[in-house]
Amino acid sequence: MKTYSPKPEHIERSWYVVDAGGQVLGRVASEVATLLRGKHKPMYAPHMDTGDHVVVINADKIELTGNKGEDKYAYRHSGYPGGITAVRYRDLMSMRPVAAVEKAVRGMLPKNSLGRQMIKKLHVVPGPEHPHAAQSPVALALGERPAWNGLPARTATTPTPAPKQRARKAKPLEDEAATEPEPQAAAKPKTTAKRKSTTAKSKSTAKAKSTTRAKATTKAKAAAKPKTTRSRSKKTEE
Repeated sequence: MKTYSPKPEHIERSWYVVDAGGQVLGRVASEVATLLRGKHKPMYAPHMDTGDHVVVINADKIELTGNKGEDKYAYRHSGYPGGITAVRYRDLMSMRPVAAVEKAVRGMLPKNSLGRQMIKKLHVVPGPEHPHAAQSPVALALGERPAWNGLPARTATTPTPAPKQRARKAKPLEDEAATEPEPQAAAKPKTTAKRKSTTAKSKSTAKAKSTTRAKATTKAKAAAKPKTTRSRSKKTEE
């Protein structure tokens, strides 16, 4: 059996409402981060965003344990040297409760583009009313896990019809005879023709040389014969 990997068409995003009134900040942040990442689903994969949308209400009534309101600070930096600013969590939660919850949840998500995509599904409001009633969110108690309904049913896809092939018209015989190319004589290889020409030239030059030599010898013999006859005739006369 192959390991299952979720596909985009298998991901269904639901909407849930979490009431943070009277709850601890860290506890709420961890539960919300679990829903945003989709770790409550059996199809969870760390490389994909399989989570749901979460609406947090009553963020102004959230609490901190111990003496964290006085001892814990929220830091931000302007980017310039010495531009760090520290704010006590007691002051941050009284002035900007939405920012305090978002900061706590963002710290529990992946620090990459996937985490930046997940935080967009978080909707925090300071009071009990929220503007997402059109999505009909389901109220979820802290620590409760939503029911898993399984993968979405496959929709029956109609098979795409095969493209029709156009019937080719038969050409008349006269046109076929006119379009048929004339058979061409097989071209002889150039290398053999060159070799034959060079061998013919060498043979002709050898023949010419032999004929010139023969002519020279016959001329020499013809020139030498009369001299010998004259000398013999002189000796006989004497």
